[in-house]
Amino acid sequence: MGKLKKDEDQRGRADNAKAAHLTLGTKVPEMHPASPLGDPKAKKKKRNKFYLRKLRRLHVELVKMQEWIRHEGRKVLVIFEGRDAAGKGGVIKRISQPLNPRVCRVVALGTPTERQKTQWYFQRYVAELPAAGEMILLDRSWYNRAGVERVMGFCTDADYLEFMRSCPEFESMLARSGITIVKYWFSVSDKEQERRFKSRIDDPTKRWKLSPMDLESRNRWQDYSRAKDDMLVHTDIDQSRWYVVNSDNKKRAHLNCITHLLSLLPYKDVTPKKMKLPKRKPELREGYARPPLDSQNFVPEIY
Repeated sequence: MGKLKKDEDQRGRADNAKAAHLTLGTKVPEMHPASPLGDPKAKKKKRNKFYLRKLRRLHVELVKMQEWIRHEGRKVLVIFEGRDAAGKGGVIKRISQPLNPRVCRVVALGTPTERQKTQWYFQRYVAELPAAGEMILLDRSWYNRAGVERVMGFCTDADYLEFMRSCPEFESMLARSGITIVKYWFSVSDKEQERRFKSRIDDPTKRWKLSPMDLESRNRWQDYSRAKDDMLVHTDIDQSRWYVVNSDNKKRAHLNCITHLLSLLPYKDVTPKKMKLPKRKPELREGYARPPLDSQNFVPEIY
């Protein structure tokens, strides 16, 4: 029975990968030949039109995937990691935008409390794991220990080594419990990160995204690179693979990541059938008089 289900899942993944123009196991999928996103000569209007059209189609598929996850009682955990300003939040926003927040939940934990620092390192993340019929999008995760904590000296060498030993065991345990784990690393160049930092400084609506810690990370680029390389090597296991997303071009990263995620799950279209809206009964309009408008507080109609 288990083998039949596994074979069925593999066929479903292959079908979804084919629809997404991907080959399973491909390390670096080629960009769609008709895509203007990577063409600097293409006009901005053309690029945006192409992007929005493709994103709309992917949103339809994401809703199908969501309904399949809910219908089948699947448990899906997607981890997003990368340097500061690598574009993780943008992709998470595009994935969650069309979905039911009761099915797809975004988790972005802050700095651990003093009490949490004394707990088992993975403990505060366990409460956020998906239940049946849920997909959790982790905006940064327990991999903080392999990255920022190691580079900035927020953990001891012993803590770091224990994490690197325990992490594959922890994720294997989650996989055995029925959780599908997908891990993405968003790769941004130093020049593009610098450009995005400057953009955040210049834009009052984005300054909150930039912290002193982000600025300090600029001075430790190579340290972060080495930490990332070690992390990808030692925590890439069959049950929870790492996938690298080239994210210098935000729009391409959005489309590529969503397309890849859809190709990994053997979802089927189980969305509810289109409903017909019946005519309202006449009696629903009778027997009610709205109170005087001056008895209620209205928001000023400035626009």
